[in-house]
Parts: sequence; structure tokens; C-alpha cells
Amino acid sequence: IVTPAQELIICNFRSPICQALVLEIGETVQILEKSEGKISPVSYGIFPVSYVHLKKSTVTNRGLCETVVPLEDPIITETTSTLQEWGVLWKQLYVKHKVDLFHKLRHVMNELIDLRRQLIQGHLAQDQTREIKRHITVRLDWGNEHLGLDLVPRKEFEMVDPDQISVSELYKLHVSSRHCGQQSTNQGDSIRQRHGDGCRVPVSHHLFINLKSFTYNSISEDADVFFSLYDSREAKQISEKFMVKLNKNGGPKNPEKVDRLCALFTDLSSKDLKRDLYIVAHVIRTGRMLLNDSKKGPPHVQYRRPYGCAVLAMSDVFHTITDLKEEKDFVLKVYTCNNENEWYQVHENIIRKSNTKYSAPSTNYGLIISLQLLRGELEQIRRENQAVFNRALALTRKLGFPDVILPGDTRNDLYLTLERGEFERGGKSVQKNIEVTLYVLYADGDTLKDCISLGSGEPNTSEYRSFVLYHNNSPRWSEMVKLPIPIDRFRGSHLRFEFRHCSTKDKGEKKLFGFAFTPLMREDGTTLSDESHELYVYKCDENATFSNQGLYLSLPCCKEDFNSCPNLPANLPFQRSPKETFWVSTILCSTKLTQNVDLLALLNWKAHPDRVLDILGRLRQISGEEIVKFLRDVLDTLFCLLDDNTDKYGPLVFQSLVFIINLLRDSRFYHFRPVMDSYIQNHFAGALAYKELVRCLKWYMDRSAEVVRQDHIQEAMRALEYLFKFIVQSRILYSRATCGMEEEQFRASIQELFQSIRFVLSLDSRSSENLVFTQAALLNSFPDIFDELLQMFTVQEVAEYVRGTLGSMPSTVDIGQSMDVVKLQSIARTVESRLFFFPESRSILLPVVLHHIHLHLRQQRELLICSGILGSIFSIIKTSSMESSVQEEVEMMVESLLDVLLQTLLSIMSKSHSVETSRGQRCPQCTAEITGEYVSCLLSLLRQMTEIHFHHLLNNFHSKEELKEFLLKIFCVFRNLMKLTIFPRDWSVMRLLTSHIIVVTTQFLSPALHKNFSDADFDFKVWNSFFSLTVLYINQPSLQLESLGPAKRKKVLDKYGDMRVMMAYELFSMWQKLGDNKPHFIPGMMGPFLGVTLVPQTEVRNIMIPIFHDMMDWEQRKNGNFKQVEAELMDKLDSMVSDGKGDDNHRELFSLLTQLFGPYPSLLEKIEQETWRETGISFVTSVTRLVERILDYRDCMKGDEMENKKIGGSVNLMNFYKSEVNKEDMYIRYIHKLCDLHLQAEDFTEAAFTLLLYWELLQWEDRPLRDFLHYPCQSEWQRKENLSRKILHYFNKGKCWEYGISLCRELAFQYETLYDYQSLSWIRKMEAAYYDNIIEQQRIEPEFFRMGFYGRKFPFFLRNKEFVCRGYDYERLEDFQQRMLGEFPQAIAMQHPNIPDDTILQSDAQYLQIYAVTPVSDISDVPQLERVPERIKSFYRINNVSRFHYDRPFHKGPKDRENEFRSLWIERTTLILLRPLPGISRWAEVERREVVEVSPLENAIYVVENKTQELRTLISQYQHRQHHGNINPLSMCLNGVIDAAVNGGIARYQEAFFDKDYISSHPEDTERISHLKDLMQEQVHILGVGLAVHEKLVHPEMRPLHKKLVDQFHMMRTGLHHGLPGVDRFGPAGCPGVNSPRGILSSHSHMSPESVRLMHRHRSVVSPLHPIPGSPTSPQSALGGSNSTLSGSASSGVSSLSESNFGGQYPDPGPIRNDALEPLPSHLWSPPDEYMASPYMHIHYGGGEIDSMDPVRPFHYRSPASHPHNHPHPHAHAHPGLDSHSHGPPTHHHAPTHGPHHIPYRRPQPPAVPPKPYLREGCIPEEDLPPQPIPLPRRIFHSPHGHREDQGKHAWEQCISEEHEETQ
Repeated sequence: IVTPAQELIICNFRSPICQALVLEIGETVQILEKSEGKISPVSYGIFPVSYVHLKKSTVTNRGLCETVVPLEDPIITETTSTLQEWGVLWKQLYVKHKVDLFHKLRHVMNELIDLRRQLIQGHLAQDQTREIKRHITVRLDWGNEHLGLDLVPRKEFEMVDPDQISVSELYKLHVSSRHCGQQSTNQGDSIRQRHGDGCRVPVSHHLFINLKSFTYNSISEDADVFFSLYDSREAKQISEKFMVKLNKNGGPKNPEKVDRLCALFTDLSSKDLKRDLYIVAHVIRTGRMLLNDSKKGPPHVQYRRPYGCAVLAMSDVFHTITDLKEEKDFVLKVYTCNNENEWYQVHENIIRKSNTKYSAPSTNYGLIISLQLLRGELEQIRRENQAVFNRALALTRKLGFPDVILPGDTRNDLYLTLERGEFERGGKSVQKNIEVTLYVLYADGDTLKDCISLGSGEPNTSEYRSFVLYHNNSPRWSEMVKLPIPIDRFRGSHLRFEFRHCSTKDKGEKKLFGFAFTPLMREDGTTLSDESHELYVYKCDENATFSNQGLYLSLPCCKEDFNSCPNLPANLPFQRSPKETFWVSTILCSTKLTQNVDLLALLNWKAHPDRVLDILGRLRQISGEEIVKFLRDVLDTLFCLLDDNTDKYGPLVFQSLVFIINLLRDSRFYHFRPVMDSYIQNHFAGALAYKELVRCLKWYMDRSAEVVRQDHIQEAMRALEYLFKFIVQSRILYSRATCGMEEEQFRASIQELFQSIRFVLSLDSRSSENLVFTQAALLNSFPDIFDELLQMFTVQEVAEYVRGTLGSMPSTVDIGQSMDVVKLQSIARTVESRLFFFPESRSILLPVVLHHIHLHLRQQRELLICSGILGSIFSIIKTSSMESSVQEEVEMMVESLLDVLLQTLLSIMSKSHSVETSRGQRCPQCTAEITGEYVSCLLSLLRQMTEIHFHHLLNNFHSKEELKEFLLKIFCVFRNLMKLTIFPRDWSVMRLLTSHIIVVTTQFLSPALHKNFSDADFDFKVWNSFFSLTVLYINQPSLQLESLGPAKRKKVLDKYGDMRVMMAYELFSMWQKLGDNKPHFIPGMMGPFLGVTLVPQTEVRNIMIPIFHDMMDWEQRKNGNFKQVEAELMDKLDSMVSDGKGDDNHRELFSLLTQLFGPYPSLLEKIEQETWRETGISFVTSVTRLVERILDYRDCMKGDEMENKKIGGSVNLMNFYKSEVNKEDMYIRYIHKLCDLHLQAEDFTEAAFTLLLYWELLQWEDRPLRDFLHYPCQSEWQRKENLSRKILHYFNKGKCWEYGISLCRELAFQYETLYDYQSLSWIRKMEAAYYDNIIEQQRIEPEFFRMGFYGRKFPFFLRNKEFVCRGYDYERLEDFQQRMLGEFPQAIAMQHPNIPDDTILQSDAQYLQIYAVTPVSDISDVPQLERVPERIKSFYRINNVSRFHYDRPFHKGPKDRENEFRSLWIERTTLILLRPLPGISRWAEVERREVVEVSPLENAIYVVENKTQELRTLISQYQHRQHHGNINPLSMCLNGVIDAAVNGGIARYQEAFFDKDYISSHPEDTERISHLKDLMQEQVHILGVGLAVHEKLVHPEMRPLHKKLVDQFHMMRTGLHHGLPGVDRFGPAGCPGVNSPRGILSSHSHMSPESVRLMHRHRSVVSPLHPIPGSPTSPQSALGGSNSTLSGSASSGVSSLSESNFGGQYPDPGPIRNDALEPLPSHLWSPPDEYMASPYMHIHYGGGEIDSMDPVRPFHYRSPASHPHNHPHPHAHAHPGLDSHSHGPPTHHHAPTHGPHHIPYRRPQPPAVPPKPYLREGCIPEEDLPPQPIPLPRRIFHSPHGHREDQGKHAWEQCISEEHEETQ
């Protein structure tokens, strides 16, 4: 047995051994035992030891619940657990198609794995480890944020323990972890900058450059390339040069430098990056004088000659390389200069693109360099980029000092630029080739070795030779060299310039002809100034000797030098050439040398003591760079002067000291503060200085009330910190030297000084702006002196000084806002100082600090700064919480701050809420930042309070009113914390801690509530506030542990427990203590308590059940019922579901409520023990039914669900509110929700019908209505009118104009009643437009589908129910099936139409059964008006339909082998819907089904009848040219019927049913057999007419087909001759010219009256919608939707007879039905009397059903015998002058308003046969028509009254005849 340890799995392990433990890589296991050899058979959890890696760990809580904690860096542990959590979520991103985040997260996870590996290896330096941790935390926070996980608060990259820090600090860590603290950080930076303890240090940038190659190799000579940074705007070089020596092949001259030609341009500031910078590269070749002329000079003589220049603009480059982690390549084209005289500015010409002055290279090749921009301190970059620095990196410095001057940065560089020269020709015919040689010589004449640098990257040299410009006596070089001369050699050294003419003759001699010189230091000790110097040129020759430099050093080197020594001897060793001059310029960059005369005079003051006062006065004019270079020397000088003569020099020394101290506040010199500190501690020796410093400081302060200009006083105040450092250190030195003498005098002087400080702060500054700045400067510097005072005084003494000073400040009322800020900032720094950490000082300072904060909070001023002060105080108190003094401090803070904190929070929250509501500009003090700060402060205070604190607090209230006000405030703040989004959702740590503090505080406060506000003192407001708080608390999303992962849930429970249960017990306890006051909260708290019950926590629910029972019991006692409780409960349930309560687990709500309201143990158990058992059980049942529907609605309303589900759920819930619980407001609310869903799906007709439900509830009255939903306050009439207009708009968009017409008439009646003729005109125009649309616009007839939803997995409103759905336009059965299966992806499609058994109905699955059904129109039995356009009739065939059928063929009994039609029966199922379609949904539930069996004979009648009507319609359409010449559909239809009849077809019917045996054996079918004969006879007649039309239209090429059809028609008629008694009239003798249409038509006139009567069957049925009489039954499938097949000839026969039904040989005739006939002329319409009497059509929203229809009749015909004329057609009217058979004036009948089947809701009705139209221009009123006969329009029509058959037959034949005559 070994000590328990933890091991990391490094390889997956699977084993067939049952005792083996399955290992997954990355998991951890705890090792309990290690064995070698055989394993005990009872051992479980075994695995090979080689599969794991042992990790050091520690064990806590040893025993069964012990925990093994790995001993590793916490950030490694966090990274491991986070990666495991991300791994699961990462895969889900792929599933959810979030591809972009999926790839990003994978990249980040790989980076984290790599960084974690580096940490585990442990081979990193401390800085590297810190940087890696920073990278890890940045990536962890990024991933958590994008995955929606919790934010992890960190401190120093590690997770913090909330128990170890204050809530305020925890809040700040959250803000900083979210990177949202930028604003507060910037503010903090500006505050620190003002009081000088910190300063933003500029970030340095460094440019890395690497020369990769020089590909322009046409020089064939050695070359030097000089890189530098050039500012084109200021036209000056800003950096040293980086020099690269290349050989003639373009490679490095030194082989060791291959791949090492790189440099780092250092110390570039942010300001430099914004300059117009360029990289400039000058190429200087070394070789012949002229590159292409070998005669110029011997080959052994080498000259430095200019060759070319390249530039690269950095403005674009910086953007591309700023964020790069590697180098980026650039190509620099090298240009050559056309004229060497312009060489000095060739780079400027290239930049300015003056292309006439330079030549471009022939190729694009040149210098290839790579660049990279680095940031930070140089040492840090060296550590991070070691590989770069290992490549012999050349550090190339900036000219001048960088922005930040570091104390240790020793530098002594003199930059010399050879500007130009003017030289004489010297008697030569051509100009000279001048070369300058430079030497640096010491005073003894020795040349200084290696003191000349041409550029970094190459070693220093002892001499420098300039390049040579060919034949130029006025050369301009502009070439810079650096002279790094040692400081000890600088004084006495000088520069000598030798000028030589380089001859190009054979010898190539370089002849010396002159020289110039200049010393490096002037006689006064200053170095050469940074300017251009004009040097004298002295003549000499090659024989001249410079061994004795004294010969020429005594000569003047320049004009200034000449003026200083006017008396020169005549015989000089060297003669100056008066016409020759030489210009150089210098720049000194030295930390040791100065060019300032005043500074040198100060340092050497003893040489001129009489000038000291003047020198001290000019100290301010000296550059800061010069002063900090000699800081120690300057300070020594000042204090030496102070010791020398205090009275004389004291004030000036004090001023100088103040100036130098303030100089160090500048960001450039901020790094010299440690130098100053070091000087004070180690070098300062002014033991007596403190007396003068204190005296001067006090004098300055005392003068502040008198002086107008206070600049010098303010500067002294800003220097207060270092002045006190000097004072204290001086006193320490004095005390040390004198053994503590004059201690009392010193203390007295400090006491007086503080009195002066208080005096300054107490002055009224409102009238003096200067005084304000003085006080501000003093307050900013004041906290910096505490540490110095602590060296001399005790903590209590210093605290007293500080308290007196802070107390001297005026209250916030008396000073301005700017001083408020400064004062609070000073207090804030006092609280953050070391002084405040001492408990003995806190007891002194805390009262005055709290006093000032209290005043500001009362006045709501400077809230952000106050919150920062409070946060610091709470952090200190939390750190010191173990000390006894903390309790007293907390008590002090409670008394001073708790009430004002609550008031401040309420004020901030109300402002914030109002600003958010108004969406105005948020004021600065209403930001979330301030709210979060003060919430954290309040929580910090409450967290520190113990039971004793609460006891004192509650007992200190003077009255119950004060206590009540306090409780209401704190409860309100707590509620707002849970309602407002104070903390973001992912701040889980902060939210949990907040909840814990609230529940603990509530437990402390509730006894006071019960004690003071119960029984007689009951206060509803306080108790209600308490209950509201508890409900909100328990429902907090952050406390719903069920939504958390197992690990996080366990972590929360271990730390805090389930806080919902704690608060629920508190709620229950307080409810029980209410006693007789409970009715005050019934039923008001029913809804909120229900919300608590819906929390998925068993213990909480069990706590709430007795409360529910209690509420019901009290309601029963009070009112005798639960109506109020029930109403409140239902409202709450609905609102909670609408708000999305329950999220993804909302389905659990049903189980929760089932347990609450279900059997046992539950509320029912308690109810059954009561006297109100029945009403209670009814109440529970009603609620349970509501919950079922609400949860189904919630299921359907998910964002990804289909529209049909959402609509179905809404309809289901809406009907429940209307029918079962009668809650009108909820009903109306869901009407509008349903309407919105329809509009989203663009179901405009259904949206109109839905709004009609609300329309029906309104009356045309002037009763005022309140605003509701989106309706404003208005009268009921106005709301109904607006609703009517909206409904009309939707009917119009849905193309259901017939329904809109009725509503138009209703509105017209209302407008006419009010004489609103403008609106009346508008509505009449709309009605007319609707009529036009009906005639002119095409509408697609939808198909209808029957759906069955079987199985328990469907929603409640679909489960085991049937529906009929109105399909979309052009949607066929296959499309509909795919759409439904898409909406129910889990459903299984049933492949048969049979009703499923109970196995399927009760299964836990989804079965979907879909097939097409045929609408059975309620107007199908109305006699036909043949001249009514097809577009009008087609509307009524498919609208307002509530009956649908589908057929299934089968053989009853034995199948007749000879003729299958004898045994072919049809099972016809009729579905009757609850409501007609269209309606409030595309779906309608099936109420019942009727199944009848259709005999073979009845089926034959139905098939022949449908085919005849189809032929009639098609022929009439071709007669009126509606197919535009395409005769194929007519040809195919005729061929299908005639050819089928020849091959079988109706002949098989003749064989089957006209057989004598059949007639004798079926005497009951005699009438039907006779009817079938009539129908067949009629079909033969129609076919004859069709052939006549076909002959007229057929194309010549199709004549053979027509002839074939005529021949087959003849055979068909002959075949029917023997079986049909009426056919012998069509025999050969009676049919002259049968092949001619005239012959066929003439034979029609000989038809018997019975035959004519049979052609048009009479129907007279009342229509519930008063429609225009429709066409016969739709020629849709009589067997539609059947999956059964027919066998043999019966199947083919049925197919032949009705191709439209069974997939015939010609196209679907559906589109044919939609082609409109031409409308009947208006003058032929004669309206009934009722329409003539009233200007409006009466509106009937409920119509009569067909009461005479036989419910068991399965087919769509009515024989004359079975349907006598007992129901005349409503609104029918005669058409005068149709033919000679027209009868007398028609009798008008009024339709009944209600039938036996009343429609459940009112529907707008399509209009009846239109009334008399308004007179239009060109229309003759019917009353004025002459009585002569009117010519018949060429239309196929039915007469609307008796003898319609004869009239129709005659008119139809006449139309055909006239058409034929016209073609003859």
C-alpha cells in the first residue's frame, strides 16, 4: 500500500479483462495500491503502470471523501481543466455549423497546449514564465468569452479566491479581466500623473533591418552601403549610419558576416513613427575614378566614389510590420545620380521624384532588406529575441537623446558632418578631385586610435577618407561620421582635416594642398556647439610636417577664433588661403560633457563668487538634459551654496531646488527619480539645510493669501515630496551628528508648517483661480510626505497631522467642483498610503474620511472617486479582518455609510433605468461602472457585518417609520440587483457571492420584520417587498444549478450550498408568521409563488405546497371559491411561458406541476382532506389542462420550429382560453400572436380570418376602449373600423376578394349611416376593384391533404388527431410530404391509408400519414349558370369547404372474371371538419368521418358524369378560343374517351349493367340503370359536338387523327346502338353526312325531351354562402389518394373513363378550370327586388347548410326523384330573352340566415349573384331595354329556373350551330 497519489494518463488503455480500468488520454486517476506480479482476483480498477505519469500531489480530507490536489502551478491545472471543457464544446461548434469559431478555437487550443507544455518543462526564466502565463490567460479568457463560459477573475495571472479579498476588489478584478477597465485605468493614470507618484513612460520602438542581398551587381567593385533614417519633412538625418562592406560580387566583404548583415535602429519614439520617415541607403564604390574609363587613374589606386542611392518610405511600411512577429521583405531600387554636384541631395530628389536628376536602374533588382518593428525596453527585447542578437547585431543609435534618458546610459558621441568646401583651382586647367582626410589628435600630437566610426556594423578606424567628387572645386559631401572619443581625452583634443587633389594621371598621386583644424573644446570648457562651423583653410604641401601641432594650434581655426586674438604675428608657419573655406557641422550627444556656459559657471561658482546670484537666476534657462546629466554635481553645488551663506543664497537655492525637483516630473526624466533618491540617501550631506527649507516652505505658504501670481508657490507645492525628503534626511543627519539636539525646535517647526498647510487649505478660493491651483497642487502632493514623516514621528502623530489637515478643508458646499475632485483624490491617496494600513492610524483617520464621503454621497457628487475610496477601505479591512479593531471600524462605517449607500444606489439605479427607457444620452453618473462600484461597496460592507452589527443597527432606529424606510430601501436595492443587469451573465463568481450575501443579510433582517410589523402593526408594503425579494431571489438564473455541468454544480454546492432552499425556508417561515394577515397576499402572490414552484428543485417545491394549500384555504374561507386564485395562476402561467421560463428544460415544468397538482403526495392530497374537495380538484384539473397546452405552445414557439407548428400551438391555446376558461383578454392576445405568425408566413387570408375573431367581439358603438396591445385609446367604433380596413387589406393580399366584398358592404352601410361620403366613396371603389380582380386576375387552385399524427411523441394538440391542410400554390402531394417530414424529422411516414391500431396510437414515436383529399363544395348541387365565368365558379369549389372525401376501390365478393366492373365497389370516406377552409389556420381538425360504400353502378354513374362535365367545359373553352390555337388537350381528351369506348370503356359498363340478367337480379337499380343510360346518351351527344369543334380547329397535318376519331366515334355509337334505347335515332338512316359537323348537329335536334333533360340535371339546393351557382363536382380524383390498385380490365377501364382521376393520357385539366370565360354583359343581369330596394347587400355571417342532402349519399348527383324542387336557389333571377322557352317572371326567394349547422365563428360571405351594377358610361339601364329578343352571347350557360335543362340544351346547341355557320 502506498500513499495516495495522482497520475496523468498518457495513453489510451482498453482491456478485455473485466477488472481493468478504461483509461482515456489526458484524464487523471488516483492510485490507491501498486502491486507487482500476480493480481488478486478480487481486484478492480487495474491498469498497467506504464500508461500513466506520476504527478506530485497532496491529499485533503483523508477518508472516503478525500481529495487529491496536484502540486503544480495553478495556471497549469486551470489550463488542463479548461481544455477538457472546451473539447466537448468545440465538437458541438462543428455540429452547429459555426465553422469560423470552430477553426479559431482549434488554433487557440493548440497554442494553449504548446504554452502549457513549455510551463511544465520548467526551463524558462522568470520573465519568460510571466510572459507565457500572460499569453495563456489571454487565450483562456478569449475562449471562455466566445463559448459563453464564465469569466475567471485573476490576479497576477492566477485565479483568485473570493473569500480572501473584498467584494470591491473582486469587482475590479472582474472588470480588468474583461479588459473593460480602460476608462478607469486612464483616469487613474491621469490622477497619478497630477500628484506625481507615477507617470506614463513612453514606449520605445526599435527597427530591425537585415540586408539579405545586393543583386544590382554591375559595379564589379567593392562597395560600402550606408543605411540611415531620414526625416523628409525636416530634411535631416535622425539616426546614425549602419555600414555594410560588400565585395565586387555583392556579398559581404568579411566572409564571417554572411547572413549577419543586420542592425537595430534603437530608441524610436511614437512621435518618430508619425514622422515622414524614409530608410535611405547610399552606395559608395571603392575603385577607379570613373567606372567605365580604365584610363582614369592606375588600377592600384583606390578612390571612394559615389555610386547610387535607394529610399524606402516608412509610412506604409510601419502599418504592415507593426503587428508582425517575423520579418517582412522589401526591395529597394538603387538609382544613380546624373550630376555628381547634386549627390549631396540625391535622396531628396528621389523622394521628391525629380527624375531628371537621377537615373533608374535597368532592372527592378536592388537592395533586398527585411524589416521588423520591436517594442519595449532594449533589455527585454534582447531576452525575447536572443536569436536576433546572436547574429552580430549592430546597434544603431538615434542622433540625440531618446525620449527616456536612463541614469546608467553613459554616452559620449560627437557626430561630425562634412558639409562643403570652396577651393581655388590652383593654376590647373580643370577643377580638382578633392579628398578630405580626418584625424583626431590629442594635445600631445598623437593620433587617437579607433576614434572614428563611419557607421555601426564595422570597426572604428583611426582615419577617415571622404569620397571624391570628380572635377569639383566646390564639393558638397554631407557625409556624417561619429567620433566616440573617450571622455578623458576630450579636453585638449582637436580635429585635423587634410585636403588632397587626386590626380587621374598615370601615377595617380594624391597631393596635399591644404588643411583645416578645430579643437573639440573651447577655452571656457564648453564643447563645440551644435551648429555649422566655417573653418579656415591653410595652405601646405606634401613636404609640410604636422609633427609639432603647436605650430598651427596657435592659429585661429575660424572667424570667431580670429576675432578673439586680433594681434597675430606676421611670420606664421602656415598661411591662410583667404578664398578657401571649409564647413563642418557637429552634434554632441554626451552624458558627461556640456555645451552650456551657465551650467559650467554654476559648477565652478567659487571661481566667480560675485556672479553666484546671477548664475542661480539663469538656472531655469538651462536645458533639462544638461541638468540631469550633472544632477549630483548640481545638487552638491546648491547645498554647498546654502551652507556657505544661508541668508544670502537661501531663497534662490530653494527656488533652484524646486525647479530641479519638478524637472524630474517630466516623463523624459522620470527615470532619474531613483538617482535623486540615491543621492538623498547616500550622498546628501546638508545637515543644516532642513532649517532653511522649512523656513522657505512656510514662507511660501504664508504668502499664498496675499500674492496675486502664485506660480512659484504652486511649483513649491508640487515639489513637496522631495522637499520633505531633504528636510527629513537633513534632520536625521543633524540629529545623528548632535545626538538629537534641537528636537523640540524641529517638532515645533513642523507643527508650524502644518498650521500653514491648514491655513492654505482653509482659504476661500472661490474668488481666486490662482489660489485654487495652489490648493490643488498642495493636496496632490500632500499624501506623498507621509512616509517621510513616519521616519521622524509615530504613527499616531502622523495620523493626527493628516487628520487635522484633511479636517481643515471646507465642506463640499463651500468649494467648487474642481476642488471637490482634487480633495477626494487626496483622500483616496491617503487611504491607499502605508499610513492607513496601521490600525492605530485608521481609528484616527477613518472618521474624517467617512465624513467627507458621506457629504459627497448625500449630494450625489463625484460618485466614481468616492466609490474608489470606499473600495480601498474595504480591501484594507478585509485584509485586516482578523484584528479586533476591525469590528469597531465596521461599526463606524455602518453608522456613517449604510443608509447613504442604499440611498445612492437607489438614485443611481433609477437614473440608469430612466435613461435606458428613454434611450437618451446616458449621463456620466448613470453608467454601469458606477452602479457596479457601489453595489460592490454595499456588498463589501454587508459581508463584513456580523450578528452584533446587525443587532446594533436594528436597535438604533428611533422609530418604526425609520426602520420601515430602511427595510424598504435595502429590499428594493436587493430586488434591483436581481432585475437589472448589474453584473454580466458570465460573472458567475460575482453573482454567486452577491446571492450569498443577500440571503445571509435577509436572514438577519427578517426577525426585525416579524417583530415590528406583525399583528396590530402589520405593514403590507414591507411584507410585500420581502416576499417579492424572495421570489426574485429563488428564480435567479445564476442559482439554477440544474443548467450547470456536474463539476461546476458540485463546486457551487460545496462552497455555498443550494441558496434557493435557504431562501425558500426563509419564505416559508415568514409566511407562517403572517397569521391572519395572509389574505392580504391572496391572490396577488399566487403568481409569484408559482414561479418559485416551477424552479426544478424538489425541496423548494415541497416547501411551497403547504403555502399553496394555505392560499386556497383562505380564498375559500373568504369568497367560497378559487376564482381569483385560478385567474391569477393562469395569468402567471401564461406570462411565464411567454417569457421563456424553463429554457431548454421547460418540458420539466410539466412534471413539476404534475407533482404539484397531481395525485400523491401533492396539493391534491391536502385538498382531499378539505370540505372544498370538488372545487379544488376541478381547479387542479383546469390548471393541469392549461399547463399541457401552454407547454405545447412553448415547444412550438422555439426559434427553429416551423411556422405550422407555431400556428397550431397558438390556435390550440387560443381556443382553450375562449372555450374552457373564458378569458377574453388572453384570447384576444393570442388572436394577435396568431395573426403575426400568419403574416410572417405570408398567409394573408388566414391572418384576415384570425383578426375577424376580434372583429366579431366588437360592436359598432361609441363605447371608449383603453389602450391594448398596439391599439391606442379609442372608441369601439373606431377600433372596429380600423380592424375592418386591416382585414380588407389582408383579404386583398390573399386574393380572397369574395370575402372582402361582404366586409366592404358592411363598412359602406356604416359610412352611409354617418353620411361619411368620402369614406363611402373609398369603400365603394374598393368593392368595385375587388370585382375587377375576381374577373381579371388568375388564382391558383390549391390541393388539399389529409394528415394523421399518431403516437405519444407528438405535441398535445396534434397527438392522435386528423387534420386537413390547404396546400400552398403549386404544391403537390410529394412536395407536401417532404415539407411535413421536414417539420417532424423524427416522424415515420405511413405508406397505407388505413386507420392505425392502438399499438401505434400509444407508442412513444411519431407516425405521419398523408394523402390527398378532394373538396366537396357546399355549392356543388346548385344548378349551373353556364355563362358565369369559370374563374368565378372555381373559387366556390375550393373555398368555405368543410367536407372532403377520398376513395378506396375494392372488389366485394368474388371478382367477376368477365367484367370486373360488376364487382368493383368504392369505399368513400368523407371527412367533416370542425371549421371550413380557409379559416384561421391552413389546418383544420377533422371532427368526424363518414364511410359509405358506393356500388359498381353508382360508381359508373359518377365516373361518366364527371367525364361528361369535363368534356363540356373543355369544349366550351375551345369554342371561345381560350387555348390560343393549341388544340392538343381537346384532341387528347376526345381520343381518350372515344378510343376507350371502342376498346371497352363505357361499352364495358353496357355489358356489365344493361345485361338482362343483371337487370332482373337487381330490380332496385332500375332507376339508376336508366340514369346511366341517359348519361351515356348525353356523353355521345357531347362527343359529337366536340368533334364538330375539333374539325373546325384542327391543323391540316392532324386531319388523319380527326378522321380516325370520327370513324371510332361511329363505331362507338354503333356499339351502343343495341344497348341504349335512345341511340337508334342516331342510326345510319337518321344521320345523313355523319362525318360532317352539320350532320351531327342536325341529329341533335331529334333528341327526345328526356334526353335533353338528362343533359342538364336539375339541382336546387340552398347555399350557406349565397354563392354564384357553381359548376358540377370538381373533376378531381374519385379515387384520389388511394394506394390500392385495380386489376385487369377493370383498372384500365376506369382509367379510360376518367383520365383526370387515374392519371389519364392527357394533361391534368386543372389549369383548364382556371381559365376564365368572358364575363356576361352587365345589361343581361337582372337583380332581385331586395337589391333594388336597398343600396347595400345584406351581410350574412352564418348561412344555412344543405338540410336536404342525404348524409349517406356518397356521390355528387341528385336525381329528380330524390330531390324535388323544395329548396329554390336563393337570390336566383331570370335572364330575359334567352329563348322562346323562357317562362314567366321569376320568383325571388330569400335565403335563411341560419341553417342547421351553424358555423362556430362568423365569416365574411362571398357575394351572391352580383346585384345590378352601377350605371356606367355606355351602359343602357335594363328598364329602358326594348322588348325585342336579345341576341344570345356565345357562352355555355345554365338557366337559373325551371326547365333549365331544355333552355340550356337549346342555347348550347344554338351557340355551336352559329359558330359552325360562321366558318362555312
